[in-house]
Amino acid sequence: MGRRELLQVALVAGLVMGGLVVGTPGSGAAGSGAAELRPPARVPARSLGFVTLIQAVPDVEMTAAVDGDDVGKVIAAGAVVSLPPLSPGEHEVEFAFDGGAVGATIEVRAGASTDVVVHRPAEVGGDPTVSVYPTPTDPIGPGKARVVLAHTATTAPADVEVDGQIVFTNIANGEYAEADVAAGSHRVALLPSGVTAPPILGPLDVRLKAGTLTAIYAVGNPRNRSMDVIVHETRLKADGSEAPTQVNTGSAGLAAELRVLTFVTGG
Repeated sequence: MGRRELLQVALVAGLVMGGLVVGTPGSGAAGSGAAELRPPARVPARSLGFVTLIQAVPDVEMTAAVDGDDVGKVIAAGAVVSLPPLSPGEHEVEFAFDGGAVGATIEVRAGASTDVVVHRPAEVGGDPTVSVYPTPTDPIGPGKARVVLAHTATTAPADVEVDGQIVFTNIANGEYAEADVAAGSHRVALLPSGVTAPPILGPLDVRLKAGTLTAIYAVGNPRNRSMDVIVHETRLKADGSEAPTQVNTGSAGLAAELRVLTFVTGG
């Protein structure tokens, strides 16, 4: 799995289309229920890490276990399942399905978030595999949104077109890219890499909310028209670069005669 950071606006912001699934930390996907795992006892919340399971294998139901403990539900294709907080260190995640099982060792860090995605490889008919994507939750600037695009579909490497311009090339199965982009509406498509051909997915009209992280997982197979996306959206903290609109001066009256101006640029 490779990590590539985009420096251009709007990367893929979303390949967001009908049928998407949205999850947030601390809650499963709609209708998926809550995991039955319990957080470790006597550990401060700030010392724990957060893990979300993404089931991106079309037409397959699975169960999942963490360190041998069953998550406690059947996980359908497209499900986003946020686990209870985990203690820092290595943990074993396993997905089981009819005919086999697949898993990975993940490193949980205090205060950090990780998406663990089970998906098909690039080759048609390949066995499911697991990719681990650290969630970039650093604070973000005003008017910006953060995007993580992961290629977890059964297809060759792809290019990303945003507002009619190719902004990322040759992203392969298991790889991902991230960028902080301008919030707002964009028109995006996923194209076969390096050739002139119809889009694999889209073009789609998408909108990114300011102050959010949108993790987008492209799934399915363009040969049978099953391409889709799974979306996991998370709120981010501001990075402190926004100008304050007021300054609190207390209630004792000591600053009553002072004139206080907010920090405003321009004429």
